[in-house]
Amino acid sequence: MTPPRTTPPMDRTELREAIEAKAHELGFALVGVARAAESSRGDALRQWIADGKHGEMSWIAERVAEATDVRTLVRGARSVICVADRYHDGKPDRVRGARGRIARYARGKDYHDVIRDRLRKLGRFMRECAPGCQTRLTGDIHPILEREQAARALLGAIGKHTLMIRPALGSYFLLGEIVTDADVAASDEAPRARDEAGATADLCGACTRCIDACPTGAITPYSVDATRCTAYLTIEHRSAIPAEFFGKTGDWWFGCDVCQEVCPHAQPTRASRRVGASPLHAPRLDSVDLLEVLGWTEADRARLVVSSALRRATLAMMKRNALLALASVARGDAGLAERVRERCAEIAASEGEEEMVRAAARATSNAI
Repeated sequence: MTPPRTTPPMDRTELREAIEAKAHELGFALVGVARAAESSRGDALRQWIADGKHGEMSWIAERVAEATDVRTLVRGARSVICVADRYHDGKPDRVRGARGRIARYARGKDYHDVIRDRLRKLGRFMRECAPGCQTRLTGDIHPILEREQAARALLGAIGKHTLMIRPALGSYFLLGEIVTDADVAASDEAPRARDEAGATADLCGACTRCIDACPTGAITPYSVDATRCTAYLTIEHRSAIPAEFFGKTGDWWFGCDVCQEVCPHAQPTRASRRVGASPLHAPRLDSVDLLEVLGWTEADRARLVVSSALRRATLAMMKRNALLALASVARGDAGLAERVRERCAEIAASEGEEEMVRAAARATSNAI
């Protein structure tokens, strides 16, 4: 009997090349491989937490070991496969009137689902290529320092706003990772890897546009104080927003893109137009009518958040956020300001509203 034909095992470089090809086939714009190792930013993370800059995100403080060493996720981990989706083309918004903007990453289908489904397929492919290997998905599932991993995999460099920047393509990227015990050749072993690493070492130079433009002063070079960040305040912060921020956060209702909007690297280029944004992240809703939100019911919220990252906000948070945005939007418009004050008075006096919404109504009325 003729013995069955077998495919010889791939070497480290062949495995990386196969993974890269499969990732591109699955629609990821960027893919690279980093060595599984301890983070170089552990001390900075621990100090950031000690300073209370993580705010109400207690899970970060509880999982520092996991965040600073991916090897805690997979026994014997040797490699981290890093992928990135480009979700926006960098074109400016054109939103008018009493509308609240949604951060661009949250305008389409929930990115967790979009990326996770394809990461699972990539993981299965890896186990076929390297039988017996373990794979574990991360990418907003576990609190690893994924931008550092992406930088190590040569996908880009971390900017002063703490987001990953890819030369000529900007920073509108969503990241995902697979930690594995398979020995995959790292991207910095590839031909011309040294040139790529040098090109992405420092993309900011003396530029401080993101720091200067941040409406709440949340950014210092390569660090963000979450407790002052509009994105954190409108998404992760689950309680009343301090009155000091009312009138400062602009028309943002869910998240914020200011630091990317002003970044020179995030502006459209020939290369970025050619690459485009992934159709899997096509926007479905870019803004909401802020006054309408104040009258929403739970049923209204439920219809909006189906398959959307917006589901992270409760109904009370959505109303609170609408009032926060109105505190900025209504300024300079006497007619709108009067309508907002009247609505704020009704909400502040309503025992049927949660206290953080009533507090937001009082803060908004004072701010305008």
